[in-house]
Amino acid sequence: MAKKNNSSDTFAQEVYFPTMIYSSKLHDAEEINRELIKNIRHEQKEDQKGIQRSNFSNLGGWHSKNHLYKKKAFKDIANRVRQTAAKISEDCGYDPKFKLDIGTMWSIINSPGSFNRSHIHPGCLWSGVYYVQAPKNSGHIEFTEPRTQHLMDQASFAPDTKRPRQCWTKVRYEPIAGKMIIFPAWLYHAVMPNLAEEAKQEDAERIIISFNLSQHPVKK
Repeated sequence: MAKKNNSSDTFAQEVYFPTMIYSSKLHDAEEINRELIKNIRHEQKEDQKGIQRSNFSNLGGWHSKNHLYKKKAFKDIANRVRQTAAKISEDCGYDPKFKLDIGTMWSIINSPGSFNRSHIHPGCLWSGVYYVQAPKNSGHIEFTEPRTQHLMDQASFAPDTKRPRQCWTKVRYEPIAGKMIIFPAWLYHAVMPNLAEEAKQEDAERIIISFNLSQHPVKK
């Protein structure tokens, strides 16, 4: 029997059910962040206890209340979040009768040694973080593969080579001042410990604005 030639066989890859993570870098971040640091520290001074969520207050992690977007001092960053949310709505093909808008917004200050445990954000579509101050080694944000079966029994990959992106089980983003990251609210994420070593304590702190986004009917 003649040997078959398989060189003309077709081979294709199709990607479904992707986990999308959006990012944006503000062109005028330096000016915005300078004002944000001042306003966030004012919030901390007025409410030193803060609230407890994924942060550890006993390790130096301070978490503000969740309504910063309603305050005049945070109007500019709230508007930039809304602009980015509008781009996500367009990219995803959302119904224009609904606006993807802020439901909650807060700030977190993580001193050296503090971190945020793995968590999700129930009750919304998207969540995000904007880095106001991010010194070197102040802690990556880490996203975990949402399909747990992929974590149960992993394949062996070629040594000394980088896995294809579609085969990753964790993704880490370095915190960069002026960068905004928006991700599905159901995606588990954690923040690594702040290991920054700056001369002044306040310069070693990682400072962020975080927020949740939900769809709301557009008012006529």
